[in-house]
Amino acid sequence: MPNGSHDLPPEAFFSGPGIDRSDLLRAQPAEIARLAEDPRARQLAWANGLPQLDQDGRLSWQLGSAALFLGIDADIPCFSAISGEDGDLRARFGALGHLDGVDAPLFAAALSLSNWHRRHRFCANCGQESEPVRGGWSRRCPACTAEHFPRVDPVVIMLAEHDGRLLLGRQPQYPPGRYSALAGFVEVGESIEAAVARELGEEAGIAVTEVRYVASQPWPFPSSLMIGCTATALSDELTVDTTELDDARWFTRQEVAAALAGAPDAAFVPPPPFAIAHTLLEHWLAS
Repeated sequence: MPNGSHDLPPEAFFSGPGIDRSDLLRAQPAEIARLAEDPRARQLAWANGLPQLDQDGRLSWQLGSAALFLGIDADIPCFSAISGEDGDLRARFGALGHLDGVDAPLFAAALSLSNWHRRHRFCANCGQESEPVRGGWSRRCPACTAEHFPRVDPVVIMLAEHDGRLLLGRQPQYPPGRYSALAGFVEVGESIEAAVARELGEEAGIAVTEVRYVASQPWPFPSSLMIGCTATALSDELTVDTTELDDARWFTRQEVAAALAGAPDAAFVPPPPFAIAHTLLEHWLAS
């Protein structure tokens, strides 16, 4: 599945290196304990089930250590507690609109890791309560010794093009006027290309070819990997699955450009900049 362009796409929000995750230290509990005692050690502050942000949109920290070892940032050990609650949907997207892109990768890692621990306390093999190990990057069952690792759910999100126009859809929960890329979970035993074709066929009734990978994005609600792709539709005749979508339609390049520019008379409201769908639209215009 080749990349659709020799030019690199814009980097999706939540992507990037973040901090040094120090994977080699995770297998050294004595070393992690030593880092936890470092007087410079800091832990994330949490509020309402989300990592807390300051007035500038940066992550808030406090001195001390906690159960999850996030890594090392400029020689400072970084930790996080396991949050005891989910952030509500409105708070989540309000936070993303304020979150500084520099801290976004760490925000995503901490939130996904915390969510996974809270939801996977018990061993899937024997049912006993497991315990965090490797600095919180896995859990081990004390009864059967099975080790469990944080899950990531792959999701394809894609733009289909036909004769210079782009297919976008809207879901019932979207704000008025918003259209975005179609998306769906990759099923077991399925390739990325097959998932793209299946989802476009199921939701919009179109057959596609030339599936191309563009970019990916970790999405910490609760823990998905968004796999951004483009595809070429063989026809522009749509059969919309109204159990999944309110509507789907084709947009011209001019209409997409006007929407991303925020034109008052734009044909639709684009996805927000922190969504990989926005990145895909930017990439499509640029290519």
